[in-house]
Amino acid sequence: MPNLKIFTDSTSDLPKMWVEQHDIGIIPLYVVFGDEELRDGVDITTAELYERVARNGNLPKTAAPSPADFMSAFEPHVNQGDAILYISLSSELSATYQNALIAAAEYPDASIRVVDSRNLSSAIGLLVMKAVHAAGEGKSLDEIVRMLEAVRPEIETEFVIDTLEYLYKGGRCSGVQNLLGSLLNIRPVIKVIDGKMTPAYKVRGKKEKAMNQMLQNALEKNDRMDNDLILVVHSFAEEEALYLQQVLQEKTRAREVAISTAGCVISSHCGPKTIGIMYSKKV
Repeated sequence: MPNLKIFTDSTSDLPKMWVEQHDIGIIPLYVVFGDEELRDGVDITTAELYERVARNGNLPKTAAPSPADFMSAFEPHVNQGDAILYISLSSELSATYQNALIAAAEYPDASIRVVDSRNLSSAIGLLVMKAVHAAGEGKSLDEIVRMLEAVRPEIETEFVIDTLEYLYKGGRCSGVQNLLGSLLNIRPVIKVIDGKMTPAYKVRGKKEKAMNQMLQNALEKNDRMDNDLILVVHSFAEEEALYLQQVLQEKTRAREVAISTAGCVISSHCGPKTIGIMYSKKV
């Protein structure tokens, strides 16, 4: 059986320690300020992103890796006879998945599988870690892909956005919505449904109220949770993330509740102080 090299992209928001420990390949998306293309997590950090936005008042655009980017990442492993598994950002949100397919087609004799996560951020990371553990158990590439396809619809992703400013600047809600959100102190809660970011509900009041509602929503599914891993992801909301981690660790039977931080692409869409909970239900 050939060695298996697992790839994902920078939007998976995997903790650096896991990436290094399991030799996971990370293919960066791009953050674009004018004519300047910066690789997410390589050429720019989330802190630098927010500093730029605060300084010039404009949000960057984001862009998928090109087929050539994927080919550059895949080719050394193809040449040494490795099998390759790439787990992508949702095809509903980016051209990343399609570009990976184009690259994989350039190696018709290689064993390359491209899996659409139908999700974003640490929910992708959760699927990646399931693939890593399955590979460690000696599962074949086909077995791992079937497992991922079975788990994928059971992933739950919900996050609270602290400010509507980034949604507004990115053209994702109207000026009236932004004004009302500020006046009424509304916190939008977003879910990922069918691969798309979908407004689930709005909570009026302090962010803690929305965060606790999100936490309660997760705990109500405690009996249906896969007890392997829960991920709390945040963008400059470490204190709240530690709180959610502690409660989830106490209230669930999860083997691990881990914290991850959102990279530049995710943060450019959601803004600072965003926080989310991501887990899988039992298959």
